[in-house]
Amino acid sequence: MANTKLVVLAAFNKTDDGDLVPAFEPRQVDTEERAVREAKVLAGSHAGVMAWSRDADPALGEYGPPTILYQHGELPELA
Repeated sequence: MANTKLVVLAAFNKTDDGDLVPAFEPRQVDTEERAVREAKVLAGSHAGVMAWSRDADPALGEYGPPTILYQHGELPELA
């Protein structure tokens, strides 16, 4: 697997019925440090926030297991 790191930031809000929905499309971030910093800022305005990373080779479709960098609040079950 190529030595590429995929770093992702996601946030979730609650609907009036209490369901968690994405606040925005998960977005790729340049570094793990930036993802954690941005996640901490978003934590005050969303029901849940998560930043994670994984080794990846998108050209081959190979992805390593995710490593949680930061999580706060309520998050949906991840399959």
